[in-house]
Amino acid sequence: MKTIGIISDTHGLLRPEALAALEGVDLIVHAGDIGGPDIIPQLQRIAPVYAIRGNVDRPAWTSELSETQIVEAGELLIYVLHDLQQIDLDPAAAGFHFVVYGHTHEPAVRQTQGVIYLNPGSIGPRRFRLPVAMARIIVGADEREPNAPPANAPPAKARPTNGYAFTAGEISIEVEMITLEA
Repeated sequence: MKTIGIISDTHGLLRPEALAALEGVDLIVHAGDIGGPDIIPQLQRIAPVYAIRGNVDRPAWTSELSETQIVEAGELLIYVLHDLQQIDLDPAAAGFHFVVYGHTHEPAVRQTQGVIYLNPGSIGPRRFRLPVAMARIIVGADEREPNAPPANAPPAKARPTNGYAFTAGEISIEVEMITLEA
């Protein structure tokens, strides 16, 4: 079983509640609008980080970040970009299991043509009335003991608001949408 922390739109603010909710994950995916050079090193203290550049990430420190990234997590293939409106490929035809994106700050998860589209929301400054939110992907969720609690359960100030179960071929996947009480 592998747990992936999915975040986006930090805009230079990495909340302690978000760091606590990421503890114990195997890797972290940041879908852009990082907002400052100190964010990625803080995340790297928890787990390996895959990050892309968002529309606000234009300073020199972002020059090594690409606008898209392909993340392989075991058998899972994830395509990461910031703005879903900028996607320039057919994820299903390309063999992706997930498309992870940000930009709108609005948490969302849906499956289309066998591909799971996931926007974790924003863990940065609150925008409008949108929640401060993130997500976790649990790969191999069916490997848990019956009646066992979720692996790496989030702390009290981070509560799963919705859980979704998917399969991708032989892979069982659980997506937890997490709202931070910030």
